[in-house]
Amino acid sequence: MLSPVTSFQAQPCRLLPPALVCSIGDDLAAITDALFNGRRGLVYDDVFTPGRSLPLGRVTTALPDARDLPPEHRSRNNQLLAAALERLAPTLDAFRKRSPQARIGVVLGTSTSGIGETEMAVGERMKEGKWPSDFHYQRHEIGSPAKFIAERLGLEGPAYTLSTACTSSARSLASAKRLLTSGICDAVIAGGADSLCGLTVNGFASLEALSDHPSQPFSANRDGINLGEAAALFLVTAETGGIQLSGYGESSDAHHISAPRPDGQGAIRAIQAALKMAQLPATAIDYLNLHGTATRQNDSMEAIAVAHIFGDKLPCSSTKALTGHTLGACGALEAAFCWLTLNAGRLPPQVHDGEIDPQLPSLNYATATQHDCHRAVSNAFAFGGNNIALLLERFNE
Repeated sequence: MLSPVTSFQAQPCRLLPPALVCSIGDDLAAITDALFNGRRGLVYDDVFTPGRSLPLGRVTTALPDARDLPPEHRSRNNQLLAAALERLAPTLDAFRKRSPQARIGVVLGTSTSGIGETEMAVGERMKEGKWPSDFHYQRHEIGSPAKFIAERLGLEGPAYTLSTACTSSARSLASAKRLLTSGICDAVIAGGADSLCGLTVNGFASLEALSDHPSQPFSANRDGINLGEAAALFLVTAETGGIQLSGYGESSDAHHISAPRPDGQGAIRAIQAALKMAQLPATAIDYLNLHGTATRQNDSMEAIAVAHIFGDKLPCSSTKALTGHTLGACGALEAAFCWLTLNAGRLPPQVHDGEIDPQLPSLNYATATQHDCHRAVSNAFAFGGNNIALLLERFNE
């Protein structure tokens, strides 16, 4: 049964079961077990930073063979997506059987696309004086992920990729809702993928934002992020019932190229806009997935914003401690964690060293307990002060 709060549902925007591949698992059963037991999926590796071994959220399960992909789409990013697409197939097939004429679009988010393969090609060119014979620039293009899925499924509807750093795949879900509301599509494959590569690992290292240890979100001892990789896909439909994307809110700090606005005003506007779209008060939310990168500035800003809107009672946690920060994939991946939370009635625990930063506003960090959840918010904040909040809501069938 729903809680006494009555929510507003205009155009239905149903999120069918997610298809996920990340460092804590490659099927919903394994991921659910790791998520609700607070089990980290990090491995130490110095492949991108020789001499400096870093904890990374690397996907270690077998992925589809890149040789089976079209040459222009042979990238680890698209291998991750191909693996997720295999897991989405039963949901997609069932939808197509009940809606054979449905117009299906594709909106994905990424920040890396196939840059890792271009890095290897550039290295070979510097060594051999020429590009590898199988080099395709298209692997590198930001638009490759959506094009890959659309071509693989033979879809002819809108297909595009968003790249707004760490909000990319959260924005893909908001875009999917807009496509349904506008009547352009009957369903959208939405989500995103990012793969570990030298650009991102060394880029964050140059910002002195990486931790040499498992990250500690909101801890007094936090000293930076762990990077990870993942793919997360939803089939988003204009169907009622189930788990709905009832609201989203977007804002821009216009404050700094990489640092968030310290007072959290941009984050506050995004969360408030999501609540307003869903026509729900802050007190109706049962769980909050924090962006929680474990950097000094992000956690401080977010704690201020969350305390301002929700006070210190709402259970919340940062799941990046488990998966690493998956950058362009994190928005959809963590929306999927909220989906699992609403579906299972359990909370993902806050994982860190237990030393809460006393300089931050007090928050109610979740423990691994049963919790009857009907509504959850997931935050994502990105470079340039790019902010989004997604509001998911569980309805009876």
